[in-house]
Amino acid sequence: MAEARPDTDARKEFGLLAEFASPEALMYACAKVHDEGFGRWDAHTPFPVHGLDKAMGLRRSMVSLFVLVMGLSGAALGMLMQWWVSGVAYALVISGKPFFSWPAFVPIMFECGVLGGAGGAVLGFLIMARLPRHHHALFNSERFARVTDNAFFISIEADDPHYDSEKTPRFLQELGASHVETVAA
Repeated sequence: MAEARPDTDARKEFGLLAEFASPEALMYACAKVHDEGFGRWDAHTPFPVHGLDKAMGLRRSMVSLFVLVMGLSGAALGMLMQWWVSGVAYALVISGKPFFSWPAFVPIMFECGVLGGAGGAVLGFLIMARLPRHHHALFNSERFARVTDNAFFISIEADDPHYDSEKTPRFLQELGASHVETVAA
């Protein structure tokens, strides 16, 4: 006797995508979504909207910590490398100078610190943004293609503990969304 198999064409739900008419309407909706307690959601705009991060309740970015740690590590490694080369590996007495003449090493140490900080900025951004991601479920929505032109969106993921497939779309409509759609994963 064959076992019943689930429908393979049924696609899992990613969440909801709500479109708003203006940046002001989006800001208001973001503040209300944050106040409602949603945790897995995001706002999408065609240009930076001043104050949106505060309306969303976002914390300060941790990328600066990556830059600091990698910059200091780069500077330390630059100084260590120069000490090792001039004092250990190729210890040559030149004009009676000491093997470790640190003032001469400061420019290289600085440049290694800048290089490390730049690498930390790139690495921190990629880690915090969870990149590279070659495909996102929101790209399944034809309406979402307008986000780079003139549309403002809020997406709420179905994984969010406060998400309800019946109440959440109504909540977004009450906030002034002109269109709310369910996005397949």
